[in-house]
Amino acid sequence: MTKIKICGLSRPQDIDYVNEAAPDFCGFIIGVPGSRRNVSPETVRALRKELNPKICPVGVFVNADPKDIVSLVRDGTISMVQLHGQEDESYIAALRREITAPIAKAFSVRSRTDLALAETSSADHILLDHGSGGTGETFDWSLLTALSRSYILAGGLMPENLGAAIRTLHPWAVDLSSGVETDGKKDRDKILAAVKAARTTDMEVKP
Repeated sequence: MTKIKICGLSRPQDIDYVNEAAPDFCGFIIGVPGSRRNVSPETVRALRKELNPKICPVGVFVNADPKDIVSLVRDGTISMVQLHGQEDESYIAALRREITAPIAKAFSVRSRTDLALAETSSADHILLDHGSGGTGETFDWSLLTALSRSYILAGGLMPENLGAAIRTLHPWAVDLSSGVETDGKKDRDKILAAVKAARTTDMEVKP
């Protein structure tokens, strides 16, 4: 079954929406002032307390101090780490010495060269996106035909195109943020529709 992640949660009602929709993962953008979805560690801890324990909380970071990540993993606030900056292999290795939580590394896909770099990543998961993330735009999916490892697909996904993405590409997981928002805020109906689209498509393509 394709995993689904709703990213960029920042309000108590966002937690209510994902608890109702029941995706596999939800994401919190932590310590990234440039993002309108940015939340502080303290806010994440408060929101996490209301999250359905069946949903895996993911911390999304951009060139963060590893100590900040380790702290949030060790106190149980997040159960998975997603890196969206210029974190290199030594950064990932340093994290692994401190935590056992899965690590995902995001890559901007503009050419096959970008995919080649992603394929060699030591991260547990690779996330393939357009630009720096959160742009709401898709990239050239035809580039993925040469990819040999599983991946998380992001960038421009929304309830309307999610089924086609899953049927065509068969990603390990899909990641949505702006595609389930209205006027920059998470939209309950769009989140419910996205999760339903993913689950329905999986049932259709299941052997």
